Amino acid sequence: MQKTPWLVVWVVFVVIGWGLGAGAAEPLKPVVLLPPQMDKGRPLMQVLKDRQSCRDINSDKQLSLQELSNLLWAGCGINRPDSGKRTAPTAKNCQEIDIYAAMANGLYLYDAKANQLTPALNEDVRLLAGKQRFVQTAPVVLIFVADEARMGRCSDSDKAVFYAATDTGFVSQNIYLYCASEGLATVVIGMVDKLELAAKMKLRPKQKVVLTQPVGYPAK
Repeated sequence: MQKTPWLVVWVVFVVIGWGLGAGAAEPLKPVVLLPPQMDKGRPLMQVLKDRQSCRDINSDKQLSLQELSNLLWAGCGINRPDSGKRTAPTAKNCQEIDIYAAMANGLYLYDAKANQLTPALNEDVRLLAGKQRFVQTAPVVLIFVADEARMGRCSDSDKAVFYAATDTGFVSQNIYLYCASEGLATVVIGMVDKLELAAKMKLRPKQKVVLTQPVGYPAK
């Protein structure tokens, strides 16, 4: 029997392999987050002393599930289960700010009530979350979205913009403080093509991208 040259076998194997992987990416599944660790962290005054913006983010070292769980809860998790109120205040308790987590494998929406990440888009949208390279390669980029449909009496256009920006600031500062406590690097990003990002995320007309915030371990 004539032997098939090994090079031909290798080429066929590679082509078949690429063919199997050429279809749609594997669907995202919900990620059940861990309960936040209430016994962790440093004294508040030390954390305030160390709070800073850091753009040197390690693109290779990923956050653990526990770190991601703690981070999101710190941002705007539920800290009073009896009332459903959050770690960050919002005007008239509208709770209009959503956190989306953009990672290499896709985009998720943080569901504080279920304490899970709900799949939103099976694509890596980090390239649109900021124009700087360190944003596009950060392990996780938080995208703050204001849903004006939840704002009730505050939904007047001028008030909505003001309150959404203010409320996002509270959430962002919580993220900053958690990162300072845990030795993580972060910086809030305003240089974003918000309309392009919103279109990619398939947001509704009343959902507005406000800011983004990459998070990861410091590169140095």
